[in-house]
Amino acid sequence: MGYRTLRECVEDLESIRQLVRIREPVDPDLEAAEIQRRVFRAEGPAIYFANVKGCSFPMVSNLFGTMLRMEYIFRDSLAWLERLVRLAVDPADVLRRPRLHLDLRTPWALWYSRPKRVRRAPVLANQTTLGALPQVRSWPHDGGAYITLPQVYTEDPNAPGFGRSNLGMYRIQISGGEYEPGRQVGIHYQIHRGIGVHHAAAIRRGERLAVNVFVGGPPAMTVAAVMPMPEGMSELAFAGLLGRRRVRMVCLPGQLPISAEADFALTGYIEPDRLLPEGPFGDHLGYYSLKHPFPVMRVERVYHRDDAIWPFTVVGRPPQEDTMFAKLIHEITGPVVPKAIPGVRAVHAVDAAGVHPLLLAIGSERYAPYEGRYRPAELLTLANAILGYGQLSLTKYLWIAAAEDNPELDVHDVAEFLRHMLERVDWRRDLHFQTCTTIDTLDYSGEGLNQGSKVVIAATGTPKRILPVVLDSRLWLPEDLGFKKPRVCLPGILVVEGPQCGAQRGRDGAVERFCASFTREDAINQFPLVVVVDDSDFAARSLSNFLWVTFTRSDPATDVHGIDAFQRDKHWGCHGSLVIDARIKPHHAPPLVEDLRVSRRVDALARRGGPLEGII
Repeated sequence: MGYRTLRECVEDLESIRQLVRIREPVDPDLEAAEIQRRVFRAEGPAIYFANVKGCSFPMVSNLFGTMLRMEYIFRDSLAWLERLVRLAVDPADVLRRPRLHLDLRTPWALWYSRPKRVRRAPVLANQTTLGALPQVRSWPHDGGAYITLPQVYTEDPNAPGFGRSNLGMYRIQISGGEYEPGRQVGIHYQIHRGIGVHHAAAIRRGERLAVNVFVGGPPAMTVAAVMPMPEGMSELAFAGLLGRRRVRMVCLPGQLPISAEADFALTGYIEPDRLLPEGPFGDHLGYYSLKHPFPVMRVERVYHRDDAIWPFTVVGRPPQEDTMFAKLIHEITGPVVPKAIPGVRAVHAVDAAGVHPLLLAIGSERYAPYEGRYRPAELLTLANAILGYGQLSLTKYLWIAAAEDNPELDVHDVAEFLRHMLERVDWRRDLHFQTCTTIDTLDYSGEGLNQGSKVVIAATGTPKRILPVVLDSRLWLPEDLGFKKPRVCLPGILVVEGPQCGAQRGRDGAVERFCASFTREDAINQFPLVVVVDDSDFAARSLSNFLWVTFTRSDPATDVHGIDAFQRDKHWGCHGSLVIDARIKPHHAPPLVEDLRVSRRVDALARRGGPLEGII
């Protein structure tokens, strides 16, 4: 049976030495986040902060920091959910048609998926204020304190009730900015999120949208809040299945339900026709998301249970703790996309590239098999279907390969996947752009908030080239234009250090002049992919660095260039190398950098006799 409360989970992890307590005073402003990042990088235990400066509530982080710990926390339910995965069953089908998927060993599965209505609950034991909550700030330029593991609950105004409710993880700014202290918080929800559907319905009805924010409670509720459930499917039902116990919800007349076992609950509503600047916030692409107008929640009450613990996490350049969420989501829902889009064999949103900027996919290439696979056909149909499916629609670079070319190809082996693609790609035909479209809210490489472009790179057939792994002595660069220090990053991929970008939106012309310096006969074209960066040593140092720099700092329509490029019948391609301008542009958000003074304070905790000795 799963944990009923967060404290049950904390005490159990401590009993198996998967949690350590820090009794020394820790500042929730930057210091706690720095500890979390360092412990996560070391694959360390969960951290219980017993003495939080300026706050009477203890905090806990890194609960989900390793897959082994995640699997331990959900040890009573993952086997059953993994069985559904092996059978290629969409977990949503369990909720729609549970009798078709019940196992005789899990006769209570249908029962677990039904939330339980109650009238009294531990979370209602006490009331407090926003200012009394832990004021966690993760990065030096964050605009205030944030709730980083919130469970934001709304219901469809057109069909109230659990069935079409939404439980999502949307960041909550509880201090700073222009918010009325103690009464208002910011709700930052990105495009293609369930709360947006409810908010839009409330606006159409001329009503305010009731919102409750839960913090803590059963770990299954936290995971359910990040699970990409199909629209109209209840995360509460999934939380019941994952936690192997019914989710208890306080249901009082005229009030939005509250998670009974949560540690904290903020109740209120989104103020109609009111937006306020939210941010900046150090986000999971590794940059600050900047100030933008977002909805405002009017907080009416703040509840907490007697033994409340404040859970938090930190996001930043991957990997971070949220990487573990992504791995668990893939483990549970991996077969869903192939089932929803026949012909798609596998997809992988690459965490090191910030998730949405880069998606790798494998599909079937079955059109006209009698002609042979000389050019992508079905792959393009599948690519369009992928870009129209759920949150995959936010993909910026989609690379898709034909399963028939290599049945053993693995989308999770990123280096091998890129090698396979670059051996076969033909830049004259295999680039397919979508311009003036939507991209991830957190991606600032495009034209503006939520605005940018996409490109599909589809390749099939036999290899066309042997990829170089060392520099050819004949290779030269236009150093007079500021290009230098070529480095071979991966087979067939060359990174080149370019001049600092000096124009808005990357239109300084430097990379165009770089491409114009070459003809298709020059040695540089042995490398099918050339990436221009600010620091070629850094970009070539690791696969992670290369992926992060290349795909978070470029917009396809603006930053993809080519040697001996052409445009024919509105199709763009090139005869020589594809060149991506991945330099930092003036309109990009700044990257995240830790505070050195805080880092030195954390170093002290790792010294001999300190609570983090031997951990970091």
